Amino acid sequence: MNPCCKATGFCHPVTMKSKYSQYYNSSVISLHYAYAKNMSIENITVCYQSKEQFSTVNIVFIIICTVIILENLLVLVAVWRNKKFHSAMFFFIGNLAFSDLLAGSTYIANIFLSGSMSIKLVPVQWFIREGTVFIALAASVFSLLAIAIERYIAITKVKVYGSTKTCRMFLLIGACWVTSILLGGLPILGWNCICNLPDCSAVLPLYSKKYIVFVVTIFTLILFSIVILYVKIYLIVSSSRQEATNLQAYALLKTVTIVLGVFIVCWLPAFTILLLDSSCTMQLCPVLSNGQIFFNFAALNSALNPVIYMLRSKEMRREFLRVLCCWGVLQSGRPSERCWVPLKSSSSLEHCTIKHEHQTMPIMQTCV
Repeated sequence: MNPCCKATGFCHPVTMKSKYSQYYNSSVISLHYAYAKNMSIENITVCYQSKEQFSTVNIVFIIICTVIILENLLVLVAVWRNKKFHSAMFFFIGNLAFSDLLAGSTYIANIFLSGSMSIKLVPVQWFIREGTVFIALAASVFSLLAIAIERYIAITKVKVYGSTKTCRMFLLIGACWVTSILLGGLPILGWNCICNLPDCSAVLPLYSKKYIVFVVTIFTLILFSIVILYVKIYLIVSSSRQEATNLQAYALLKTVTIVLGVFIVCWLPAFTILLLDSSCTMQLCPVLSNGQIFFNFAALNSALNPVIYMLRSKEMRREFLRVLCCWGVLQSGRPSERCWVPLKSSSSLEHCTIKHEHQTMPIMQTCV
C-alpha cells in the first residue's frame, strides 16, 4: 500500500513510484490539502472549487503588487541612470530593489494560481509557485546582509571595492542569487513531504516541516548577524572624531537600519506562523488557517523600501523625479527615449528638479 494512503486512511490508489514521479500526479495536491485541513478529498475539492478566484482582497493585493513592481523598477532605473549611485552601496540597494520587484511579480502569480486553481496544479507547478516566493525572500535577506557588510567595510576604511576590484561586489551579488535559488529550490529537488504526510506543513501542505524550520532558522541567524554588524558600525561611528564624516555615516546608517527594522516588523508575524506550523496542527492552532493574511502583510515590506529611500535620501528623491519627468508622469516635454540614457552626474536636469520642489506648476516644460 502507498505510504500516502497508509498515513491518511483515504486509501487513494497510487502505485509505489519514486518521489519524483509524483511531481506530475494531479491527485497529490488534493491529498495533501485534505490531510492538512483534516477533510476528505471530496470535501476539499468542493471547498476549493467554490472559492472566488478574484475576491476584493485579491484585487486590492494585485494593485499593491503592481505598485511594488513600479516602485522598485523606479529604484533600479534611478541607480542605473545616475553615475553618482554607481557604488557598492547603491548596487546592493539596487539588488534589494530587484528582489522586491521579483517578490511583487511572484505574489501576483501566486494569486492567479491560488484559490480554485490550487487543486488543479501538479506538484511541480506548486513547487515553482511557492519556491519563487522563497527565492525572493531569501534574496531580500541576503541583500540586507550584503548591505550591512558593505557598510561595515566602508566604515572601517577597508578598500575592498576599488576600481579594479568591482568584480568582488558582483560576485557577492551573484552568490546572493545562487544561494537564494538553491535555498528556494530545495523542495523541488527532493526536500518535501510527498508520501510522508505526517511531516507536512499545514500552511504549505507539500513542504516538509523540517525544511520550513531550517529556512526560518537560517533567516533568523542572518538577521541577528546584521543587527550585530550595525551595532559594531554604530560604536565605530560614535568613537570617531570626524564630525562631518559622522553626520553622513549616521544618516546612511539610520536609513539602512530603518530598512532592516521594517523588514523585521513585516516578516516577524509570518516567521512566527511558520514556526508555529512546525509544531502544531491546524485543528489545535486555528490561526494557521489564516496564514495567508500574515504573508500578505509581509509583502508590504517590498512596497515600503522605495518609500524609505525617497523620504531619507534627497538625492534619491531628486533622481526619482527626474525619471518620472522622462516617463511623462509629471507632464514633461522630454522625449521618453531619453529616459534610458545614463546621467554623467547628478547635476543633470538639476534645475528641473529644483523647480518642481518649489512650485506647483508642471515641471520641465522648457527642459529638452
